[in-house]
Amino acid sequence: MTHFKRSFVAAVSLALLTYSVHAETPTGASGYPVSRGEYPVQSHGITVDRLIADFARKNNLPGISVAIVQAPYIPLSAGYGRTNIDNDELASTKTMWNIGPITQGFTAVAIMQLKEAGKLALDDSISRYLPDAPPAWADITIRQLMQHASGIPDYRNAGYESAKHYSPSQLLDLVRSRPLLFKSGTDVQVSATNFILLGQIIERASGVSYHDFIEQNQIEPLHLESTMMASDFAKKAFLDRPQPTPGFNQHVKFHSMIPYINPVEPATGYLSNGSGLKAVDPANSENLYAYGGLWSSAEDISAWDIALAGSVLVKDEGDRDLIYRPTRLADGRIVRAMAGWEFTHHPGFMEIKGNSPGFSSYLSRFTAADELVCVTLLTNKEGVDLTDLARSIADAYKSGLGPDTDPAKTVAQESKYNVAETVARIKANLALQKVPVFATFDHGANAKEANLSLRPTQVIVFGNPKVGSKLMQQQQAIGIDLPLRILVWQDERERVWIGYQNMDDLAKTYDIEDKTTIDAMAKFIDALVSTSANVYAR
Repeated sequence: MTHFKRSFVAAVSLALLTYSVHAETPTGASGYPVSRGEYPVQSHGITVDRLIADFARKNNLPGISVAIVQAPYIPLSAGYGRTNIDNDELASTKTMWNIGPITQGFTAVAIMQLKEAGKLALDDSISRYLPDAPPAWADITIRQLMQHASGIPDYRNAGYESAKHYSPSQLLDLVRSRPLLFKSGTDVQVSATNFILLGQIIERASGVSYHDFIEQNQIEPLHLESTMMASDFAKKAFLDRPQPTPGFNQHVKFHSMIPYINPVEPATGYLSNGSGLKAVDPANSENLYAYGGLWSSAEDISAWDIALAGSVLVKDEGDRDLIYRPTRLADGRIVRAMAGWEFTHHPGFMEIKGNSPGFSSYLSRFTAADELVCVTLLTNKEGVDLTDLARSIADAYKSGLGPDTDPAKTVAQESKYNVAETVARIKANLALQKVPVFATFDHGANAKEANLSLRPTQVIVFGNPKVGSKLMQQQQAIGIDLPLRILVWQDERERVWIGYQNMDDLAKTYDIEDKTTIDAMAKFIDALVSTSANVYAR
């Protein structure tokens, strides 16, 4: 057994001892056990395959890949649909997708590896490694960059053109002369510029390129064959083929060439342009660099995720905890985010997600001793929020990881904030959209006045009369459920959820055939909830 394999086995064994899973086996509503390794795997009576198929159909996804970790196992790794809508290329266990913001996780690990090697300290200032940094950035620390607490503007909002190629220095030039958005260390706001700077610091501290450091210290040790940068594509056999044309099937090569047996190959990313899907040049991901430039398979991400549980990548437990600890600001305020990861009130839960040119990605980790479920979802369509799907899949593998609601009736997403903060954020976001709030009901306060006990629970009633009236012209009875409502509540585990009626169920209940209006309503409320529930929402 190689040194790496011995280390990996030891780390996983330590992780399993730390996260002992000798808990009582709960029983789901179906009567089947829902412990590790049991069959069937379903949430609210719906199998994982059905959850994914329904989601893919509803969101018009070309393809999607999923992998599940129950450390040290990957009990599920699968692809669905196509990675290129013009050619016979199917999503598989080895398909590479641009993982976008999940790249931040690799960058954060690289920073901690350099810290453990004594080549940098988290409270070192930018100027120590980047002496040409603007004076306003000079005292910003590596820790603040990782926290997204620097105040440095996001280059993506500063005249950036995704189809144009930039070097990291040119990306920094886009914001170099702009003022800080806030005093460093006083607030948190996602900025890809923070991780461009971290990538540059990794290069200065290590003496090798960001690409090579990630490859030598994470990709190669873990044997992640489907993980690389777009700049590596030209070196791989999967592109040694004629220029693809609609209907062209290059996979006949598997008859004589081993690399084409379940090949490692990149998916084509797509952007919805209103009338259909437009392909995105994979080179566009290179501009995201240390923030979002990596490509990987869901299975590789899961193997990397298992390595995070032990000392394979980051040796010291305290250093690992630094990556996965909410941010404490200068005034003592806690923001439930760090290095791209966000943390809800569910103990031990963390997620990292977002979009990149042509792709959407999601990774969650339930690290509590009696849970140990991790979900990776990758799709080749930009602008898709995979959060609710991932939570339902997690609930299928361990009952109770999702909300105690039927997703066919109620869509729910866990908030990073308490009930009052969540309600305030929803109202603020509605105001920005000029959507009126008609009423707010505080059921918790009402229960208290009635000498009853109820956990914090509030309802926000809002809507656009033009849209609601259009639906009532088709079926007046739908007025019972209009205007729209959002419920924000704290459950018995102190998790805070934002819930709203499933728009498909609403349409079905009242026989509404105007799918365009229903889909527009669903898209609006989905975006509203996502923006209000998350720290790093853009």
